[in-house]
Amino acid sequence: MMFVPGNNPGMMQDAHIYGPDCIMLDLEDSVTMAEKDAARLLVYNALKSIDYGDTEMVVRINPLSTPYGRKDVEAVVKAGVDVIRMPKTETADEVRELEAEIVKVETELGCVGRTRIMAAIESALGIVNAHAIATASSRMMGIALGAEDYTANLKTQRSASGAELLLARETIVVAARAAGICCFDTVYSNLDDMETFRSEVELIKTLGFDGKSIINPRQIEIVNEVFTPKEKEILKARTILAAIKEAQAKGSGVIAVNGKMVDRPVVIRAERTIALALAAGVLTKEDLQ
Repeated sequence: MMFVPGNNPGMMQDAHIYGPDCIMLDLEDSVTMAEKDAARLLVYNALKSIDYGDTEMVVRINPLSTPYGRKDVEAVVKAGVDVIRMPKTETADEVRELEAEIVKVETELGCVGRTRIMAAIESALGIVNAHAIATASSRMMGIALGAEDYTANLKTQRSASGAELLLARETIVVAARAAGICCFDTVYSNLDDMETFRSEVELIKTLGFDGKSIINPRQIEIVNEVFTPKEKEILKARTILAAIKEAQAKGSGVIAVNGKMVDRPVVIRAERTIALALAAGVLTKEDLQ
């Protein structure tokens, strides 16, 4: 998920050519107060006029408690945005308030139910309420960690080890899985330290995140490399799923692969590996036939 400032028309014009899975046009922190209204118009026109193909389009709006939030919602829903990212989410009530604003605009347009919600959790209170936030609306497609505000709220700062973020990351993954939605990790802003960035991506994949937020196209390749299953992993997953299919055809409830018993959790991991390989394009549906 690549962040793009909503006040930079050149970046909005070219963002999709780098191949991110998702583009998040930002109306919040990257835009000064003096530019809020102009940025909203730029984002509206970008969504209406630029062909982003099948790239998922997200807009981070300003909080509804500001003079800009509701105007942001109206503009981006009318422009047909896929997902609205709600910043600094701390309670389920805030999510429901956003949903009510979306419904107002969608009702006017005759497209109720189209726009989804992503909640960014960026404070200690938000982490405490993570599951309530994740389940506050049927429109909720994912929750995300915003580490800069979160660490400031904790009265600490980010470190190379990421120890200060571990509780937040694990809480967000657990809350998302319990709610049946996606979870996304925070950005890493030091573009001169790609080694630490790679380590962070490997960590969040191990923790169970679905993806990583980025600020520069140079980071895309590393995220894709880490999340794309290796050939050995794909082969193992295909072997497991083939064994299951064969056992089911024989009416057998016992499955063994290479002398090891295969239970349901192993099957779930194999299915996820195949799904990631398909999404990454290193495997096709024809390959599975």
